[in-house]
Amino acid sequence: MSIALIGSGSWGTAVAGQLAPRTNQVRMWALEPDVVAGINGGHVNPRYLTDYRLPDNVVATGELSEALEGADGVVLASPSAFVRATARSMAPHLPAETPVLVLAKGLDPDTGELMTEVVADEVGCPGRIAALSGPNHAEEVCRGSLSASVIASPSEAVTEFFKRLLLTREFRVYASSDMVGVEVCGAVKNVVALICGMAVGYGYGDNTLALIMTRGLAEISRLVAAKGGDPMTCMGLAGMGDLVVTCTSPHSRNRTFGELFAREGVTLEEYRERTHMVVEGALAAKSVARLARELEVDAPITFAVNAVLWEGAGRDEAFHALVDRFPTEEFYTGIKA
Repeated sequence: MSIALIGSGSWGTAVAGQLAPRTNQVRMWALEPDVVAGINGGHVNPRYLTDYRLPDNVVATGELSEALEGADGVVLASPSAFVRATARSMAPHLPAETPVLVLAKGLDPDTGELMTEVVADEVGCPGRIAALSGPNHAEEVCRGSLSASVIASPSEAVTEFFKRLLLTREFRVYASSDMVGVEVCGAVKNVVALICGMAVGYGYGDNTLALIMTRGLAEISRLVAAKGGDPMTCMGLAGMGDLVVTCTSPHSRNRTFGELFAREGVTLEEYRERTHMVVEGALAAKSVARLARELEVDAPITFAVNAVLWEGAGRDEAFHALVDRFPTEEFYTGIKA
């Protein structure tokens, strides 16, 4: 059994460690030569999770074809903005029957497609594609901290294949058939976490975070339902679970960026230069806002983040406009003023 892991960020690195005990070899593809050298030379990723030693059967390569050759399964761990290009490069080297697990959370910035839909566009055979989501910070998973996630796929066989590879006593894996719900939850919770970070940066407390998370969950539920998913998915690991951890944890890059943005005016580019990490919620805000308008769903949190990051609204303006909204019914669907 060999698994190709495409991507070498913090989450990809942690998942490589999860896969290693159940496989003969995990072959990681990394774009950066120093990452390849660090993993092969000392079993450490020199850029992400630098204090985590990978198992001996995890190796790295800078050649995509080498990573994919003979793989029994593929785990795609690229950031959402690079999923399409990466999947397109994978396609010539990927047999039609090889299952693919997508870790990226977000929507395609050009088409609004879910990440699994993007991958299916490029590699074909959508029935062999699955998505993994849940409240999983790589920094804790790699240390064996008790965690859980959910895998969604149209194929029970594909779900079970990846579940068997990842399930341990410390990493619990549940199954779902609601790919739409799981993926929409994974994309929108990052946007909500940005607003939570902004609230902290402005000096608001726990009551405010509870308010934002609760209203954020309602917003996510409306989008899931309008997209054709099951709103109950929002109450599970991909929804409420991931929302809580992303909005409250110091490990969350979305929450951390929101806080620095509000407190110090740190830009997206400055944050990326500091951390070498992509703020997925910032990218998702634009695509989720467009999707919400297409589906005629009221998404005030997403609209606020999109306005301040991409439409030129003042740093304080969008957040305070959100606060000033007049409360109506707690639960509603569709467009409402």
